[in-house]
Amino acid sequence: MPAPTPAPTPVIKISGLHKSYGALEVLKGIDMVAPRGHVVSLIGSSGSGKSTLLRCCNLLEDSQQGDILFEGEAVRWRGTGVHRQPADRAQVTRIRTNLAMVFQQFNLWSHMTILQNVMEAPVTVLGRDRAGAEAAARGYLAKVGIADKADAWPGQLSGGQQQRAAIARALCMEPRAILFDEPTSALDPELEQEVVKVIKALAEEGRTMLLVTHDMRLAADLSDHVVFLHQGRIEEEGPPDELFGTPKTDRLRGFLRATQPA
Repeated sequence: MPAPTPAPTPVIKISGLHKSYGALEVLKGIDMVAPRGHVVSLIGSSGSGKSTLLRCCNLLEDSQQGDILFEGEAVRWRGTGVHRQPADRAQVTRIRTNLAMVFQQFNLWSHMTILQNVMEAPVTVLGRDRAGAEAAARGYLAKVGIADKADAWPGQLSGGQQQRAAIARALCMEPRAILFDEPTSALDPELEQEVVKVIKALAEEGRTMLLVTHDMRLAADLSDHVVFLHQGRIEEEGPPDELFGTPKTDRLRGFLRATQPA
């Protein structure tokens, strides 16, 4: 009998992660895996630790305990507890460039055109030539449906268009995974659907994504796996049809009832 094929190394693996702000413990021992090509959604009430967990994945926040592995490579630390910080800045830069982040607020540079915003990081961080970066940037702007806005300034775009530009900027880094932190919560419903359409198209391409969202329909439609956080712990997790169809815990049942439209 042939030996079983080993499972592919996940893009992100987190074990026993703890994060505190002073006396406030925000993450209380999180274990989570984001396999290649999967969409993992993080849901939960405000203050449950969703965005903090995402920022710890991308090393924008230092955790006090636990392991973070990117494609099987463990983040190296020095110090312990509140004094713990990454030991290798080059490793941090390399991981961050491969884990592109899309924030709730679009964070576009107002003094640059949309095209310049999208191509800036590949040129300055990755050292790509400007002509190649521009061609890639125009391609990604077309992919998210705003090719005609390349020469516009951020202030001339709607919120939905600005968020799509932010997604194009993330894609232009050609990351191994994209981390979305409430990407539609700052938008009105009509503009929200523009962004949801783009995120769904990326999911259909098989891109690895971690998604913090308040939109339960989006999480149900997109996800391979859903994680429900409550007060810094994973209260329940599983495939979306199980989590949303047959929740096992009272806390998740109550959360889903509270998020249903009136």
